[in-house]
Amino acid sequence: MTQSQIARAGSSTGAGSRFWRNKKAYVGILPFLVLTGLFLIWPTINVVYGAFFTEEGKFSLDYIINTIQKEAHWIPFLNTLKISFWTSIVGGLIGALFAWAISTGKPDGIGRRFVLAAGGVLAQFGGVMLAFAFFATFGFNGFVTTFALKFSETSFLASPDWLYGLFGLGVVYTFFQIPLMFIVFLPAVENLKPQWSEASQSLGGTSKDYWLRIGFPVLFPSFLGGILLLFVNAFSAYATAAALISQGTIITPLDIGSALSSEVGGASAPLAKTLSLYMVTVVVIVMALYSLLRKRVSKWENTK
Repeated sequence: MTQSQIARAGSSTGAGSRFWRNKKAYVGILPFLVLTGLFLIWPTINVVYGAFFTEEGKFSLDYIINTIQKEAHWIPFLNTLKISFWTSIVGGLIGALFAWAISTGKPDGIGRRFVLAAGGVLAQFGGVMLAFAFFATFGFNGFVTTFALKFSETSFLASPDWLYGLFGLGVVYTFFQIPLMFIVFLPAVENLKPQWSEASQSLGGTSKDYWLRIGFPVLFPSFLGGILLLFVNAFSAYATAAALISQGTIITPLDIGSALSSEVGGASAPLAKTLSLYMVTVVVIVMALYSLLRKRVSKWENTK
């Protein structure tokens, strides 16, 4: 076979251009790779590297050790874990109930479309906007506070002090945790096969038997995965807490912000990176567990 025949055979089968087709497939993901490298990989490397070096560039474990020993740093870290845990549990339970309630309605109903749209908006309604909404509602001049003062000055709502502490921050966090869980958990509820319920009934099982032996065991990995996702969402939140609590470092994200921009001469980039390293470690562990759960869930979600 001559060289020209080989070339024609290669072009006819696509072997000659297969190499370039494979290369072109990667062009579309270049922007994603660039953004991931600039805003995820590089900051993570910078945090890990900077936590083990002083401001003079010398290797040291002082920040790693001292951060654990100082009460001013590990108490906010524990507070961050607590608020992330409780808001993920409360938000996860309420959001899961909403998802189940919506799944029982008409697939093309107006109410369903409205709730889905509202859930998508409220899940992203955080930061300064959410803090301002709670200020206007429960703050010192909020309409609920003003209304409560007219009837009972000793009532819980008459004093807005609860809003500016750990409890108030948890209430605010739960506000965007619920719709996020609703969005995450709804596909899992909708993937429950009607045939499973029919098979349970044909074998003499009741509705209780179906949920205890089929529904809950199947949905539990998805529910637990949603809880883990909500935990990370609250654990890494900063803007809402910074807008709500202008002074004090009751959680680690605020502690990091204070270490980077202290107005009293206490700014320390290595300290901020050390605190960030502890947070990154927790997030990596939680997301690894979430990935394992997703692999398990995908086995039955992909069944026909």
